[in-house]
Amino acid sequence: MARIVVLGAGIGGVPMAFEMKENISDDHQVTVISDSPTFHFVPSNPWVPPKWRTPEELKIKLAPVFQKKGIEFIQKAATKVDPKNNKIDLDDGSAVEYDYLVIATGPRLAFDEVPGLGPEGHTSSVCHVDHAAVAAQDWEKYMQDPGPIIVGAVQGASCFGPAYEYLMILETELRRRKVRDKVPMTFVTSEPYVGHLGLGGVGDTKGMLESALREKTINWITNAKVDKIEKGMMFVTEVDENGAEKQKHELPFKHSMMLPAFTGIDAVRHTKAEGLINPRGFIIVDEHQRNPTFKNIYSVGVCIALPPVEKTPLPVGTPKTGYMIESMVTAAAHNIRDELAGKEPSDVPSLNALCLADMGDTGIAFLAVPQIPPRNITWSQEGKWVHLAKIGFEKYFMRKIRKGISEPYYEKMILKFMGVVRLK
Repeated sequence: MARIVVLGAGIGGVPMAFEMKENISDDHQVTVISDSPTFHFVPSNPWVPPKWRTPEELKIKLAPVFQKKGIEFIQKAATKVDPKNNKIDLDDGSAVEYDYLVIATGPRLAFDEVPGLGPEGHTSSVCHVDHAAVAAQDWEKYMQDPGPIIVGAVQGASCFGPAYEYLMILETELRRRKVRDKVPMTFVTSEPYVGHLGLGGVGDTKGMLESALREKTINWITNAKVDKIEKGMMFVTEVDENGAEKQKHELPFKHSMMLPAFTGIDAVRHTKAEGLINPRGFIIVDEHQRNPTFKNIYSVGVCIALPPVEKTPLPVGTPKTGYMIESMVTAAAHNIRDELAGKEPSDVPSLNALCLADMGDTGIAFLAVPQIPPRNITWSQEGKWVHLAKIGFEKYFMRKIRKGISEPYYEKMILKFMGVVRLK
């Protein structure tokens, strides 16, 4: 019997456990380790501060779901991944041994890299549902005395979509409350241009997002390095195309949400096992999602190492989006199944991106096949239907989690018809 351990229970970890269980016999054990008793649907976090959603609406209790599927669940925090001894140390002093490990932890949020950044500093966050709950309290106080708003992403960030979504959701909420005229809004980003998204743009995302910001009277600063944040004031250095200082900005605000850069979590970041992680603590994987040094370790999701799409004046990471992560999950599950059968891994994830970005009362959808250029398909579209589609997708994905399903057959058929598949 092999024990397959999945470390993490988010967008990557939970489907990974489901798909792994589907692909192996009952002779093998699937175990999930997570410090949280619940799954969180992170893409809906930007809806929490204006109270379009409550935090509880985005959570699903994991123990009953895993029990129904015959998956062991250990709700404890990992303190160290020890690949040389095939074990994971936990915060209660115990350890879990494994034959195969899939690291699906998501990232560590590196608020500490910019003074004053994050919930412990002077800006809000929607990276975690608990952060979004705190941001909802901040927003309620803000609405009693509205003023300037700054939203964006700092240098080194790789996940830009939620910043655009949060910006436009707040803009919509302000209009609904008839106070938009009292609120100057500025988008501050390390991207070289609006709509870059860490992907070099997808279709006409540059034109569509610039047009949306102009239409909503939102200013923007690109190639922006956030030096520090004090209460009510953000200090930003704008650089030119060569990375040299172009202009200093001191930007006042009464509410701000800035996405941080990511690193690997401490349990892997501090490991002494050479060859497991890159300098930022992300898991190194080959085309099969397997670590080249420790071949019984796979990794999926935001915690894997991917190089930037292109050279930019400021550090801009490559995002790992939802469907891209699902393709990693399928490849990893199939490859571990093959290894258990005595075969070599052969499946490669497609790394396609199919994204729905909510813009308050409208939205932008884009398809990139594959996500990282050059691409076979590049498509983007905007309209009110995207906003409605994202609401529908939230309900659909959370239903999949409750049912313990990774990819229903009808989903596979519909996406295949669109030219979107999980494996190459």
